[in-house]
Formats: sequence, C-alpha cells, structure tokens
Amino acid sequence: MTELPEELPLSGITVVSVEQAVAAPFATRQLADLGARVIKVERPGGGDFARRYDTTVHGESSYFVWLNRSKESVTLDLKSDRGRKVLEELLSGADVFVQNLAPGAAARMGLGAEALAERFPSLIPCSISGYGSSGPWADRKAYDLLVQCQTGLVSLTGNEHGSARAGVSVADIAAGMYAYSGILTALFTRATTGVARAVEVSLFEALAEWMNQPAYYTRYGGTQPPRIGTQHATIAPYGAYTAADGKDVLFSIQNEREWVALCEQFLGLPGLVEDPRFATGSDRVAHREELNVIVAERFGECDSGEAMKLLDDAGIANAGVNDIDEFLAHPVLSARDRWRDVRIPGGATVSALLPPADLAGTVPRMDAVPAEGEHTGDILAELGYSTADIDRMRADHVI
Repeated sequence: MTELPEELPLSGITVVSVEQAVAAPFATRQLADLGARVIKVERPGGGDFARRYDTTVHGESSYFVWLNRSKESVTLDLKSDRGRKVLEELLSGADVFVQNLAPGAAARMGLGAEALAERFPSLIPCSISGYGSSGPWADRKAYDLLVQCQTGLVSLTGNEHGSARAGVSVADIAAGMYAYSGILTALFTRATTGVARAVEVSLFEALAEWMNQPAYYTRYGGTQPPRIGTQHATIAPYGAYTAADGKDVLFSIQNEREWVALCEQFLGLPGLVEDPRFATGSDRVAHREELNVIVAERFGECDSGEAMKLLDDAGIANAGVNDIDEFLAHPVLSARDRWRDVRIPGGATVSALLPPADLAGTVPRMDAVPAEGEHTGDILAELGYSTADIDRMRADHVI
C-alpha cells in the first residue's frame, strides 16, 4: 500500500475513480494533492485515452502529466464480471467514487448514485457528465469545445473577423473544480451528519455558471457583449495596445480615479477628463473607437518598458502580453518557489506547478505520474488476490 503523509488534510480518504480525459482527473488530482489516496481505474490495453492526446512530455501526454500525478493506476475490464467484482471490492473500502463515463454507461454497470447508495451507504458518488443525468440532452456526448459553443462562450471569444475557442479546456476545468469543491462539501457533510450525499456536475452547467455576467448583460441590455479580441467588451479603456517597440501592453481602467490618472499622467491630456464623450464608464464604452485612437497614439510614442513604468507610476494595472515561454520564466513563479520536480513514466522528471491554494503548515503531495496499470498487482494483492489469481486475470485480459 502506498504510504501517504499523515499531516495532509485528506490523509485517510480513499478515492476510486473511473476517469478519463480532463474533468474527472482534474478533480481527483486536487484531492490527491491534499493527501487522498486516489486509485485510478483504466482500461487494459490503452488506459485513459488522454495518455495519447500528444507525446510532447518525454513521450508522455501533456494533458495526462498535468492531471494525474500522485495517483495509483489499476487496469480493469469493467465489461467483465471479474473486473466489476474487483471494482466492487475497491468501492467497499473507499470514501469517494468519481466517474465520467459515457452517457448511461455507469447506470448500465450498476454504478449509478442510487444503486451505489444501497450497497455502500457511506460512499460519496460523484458523477461528471456533459449535460446532466436528466433532461433532453442526458444521452448526448459532450467535449470541451462543444460545450464552449453551446454556452455561447465561443460567440464572445475572438474578434470582428471571427469567433475562437478559449485557449484552454475551460468547460472541463470548470466541471473539475466544481466536482472537487462538491466532493469536499460532501466529505464535510458526512463528517458532521453521517450522511453520504451524491455529487453531480455537468460540463454544460459548470460553464453556464461562468457565463452569468454576459447572460445578465444580454438579457437585460438587449444585446450581447461584442466580440473585440483583447479589448474588454464592457469596460473602456481596457485592452492591449502596441508600443513603439512592437510589443503589446494591456492595461485596465476600473474606476474614475484611474481614468483621471491615465489622462493626466500617461496620456498627458488632463483636459480629456472633462470631455463629455468620456465622462463615465458607459460613455467611454460608447465612444471606444475614438478613445482607442488617442490611447494607441500615445503607446506609439514610447516603448513597452517605458509605457509600463508610466502606468505603474500612475497606479494603473498593466501587463505585457506574454507568450508561453515568457510565462514559464515569470519572475513571480521563480521568486515564490512555485515549481517542483515530478517523476513521470520512464523515469524522467518534469517541472510542475504547486497547487494554487496554499494551506498554512501544509506541503501538498507532488508524487509521480503513474504508468498504465502500474499499481494493479499491488492493489489486487491488498484485496487478497494471490499471485496465481493475478496472473490468470492478466492472461485473460481482465487487468
């Protein structure tokens, strides 16, 4: 059995997860970060298909390396009776069960929340689906970009020349975060009331929550926010401008004090404060194009470093528009010691970011990313299977 540090908040909690892709693995990895034992159940002969999304990290998938550190991998054919029996044995000793199987698959295998509650009353089941377990789209497959489209996010992202997907898997990440917080809430509820409650999260409803501001704006404003690239749809000036050295700098005006400071200290146009076209935030949005001409002209007179210093001196939030290499070398990450080495299959190590929530006195777990089925034999031995039993199951492709 894997030795887990006792001081972590979720030490002693066991999670069994029949998971794939992004949403469920993201939820369970965060539980593992806090000390939970996470047993990841994968298909024999291939495993989680996210293992093969790419091969850029020393031959491993960038997605899989990100989402699966500190877990134990066991391969089980859940379409076989013996595979399901092993899963049942794992669940009998687990606190949490997470699954993001295809629509209807969990129920067909007897892994729906109601069925599990009858057999394992203290188990917290968490289901992550595309569009929920009920309703007209319950049986519909969902992937991240499809959900970005269905929630309207893609219609807001891009510029006047066309729409664009968000550059990361925001629907999956949102669902994983809500599953994680839901599981923590369910664990707290069980600890305080003795009742194990099921958790259900859908990609669609998770991203729908993130879409509330543009939804309010559209429902009550009569039109949806425009698609305007790196500009902010409802605040001006707020966006990226190109400095004389060709580098983009983004800044944001959030209140009237900042607007006055921008006019006086950066633009050098104190009289602009009194211009009726720009008197309020709504006025500045209405006259965005005229304002952008003035701001862009000023940026064209100084290089990016000078522009950022002038904005800093004026107390105006700003940032260079980094590429990924610049992000990786960011001084905040190095100065705050946010990188740790994590071993991946094959023995190489990669640099991984610490979890963003720092808990005082707690060092998160940053253990290895498992190879497919790496812990199958050990876990079956824990359950009482003999070496001969395990060899037979492997020969029969049950594991």
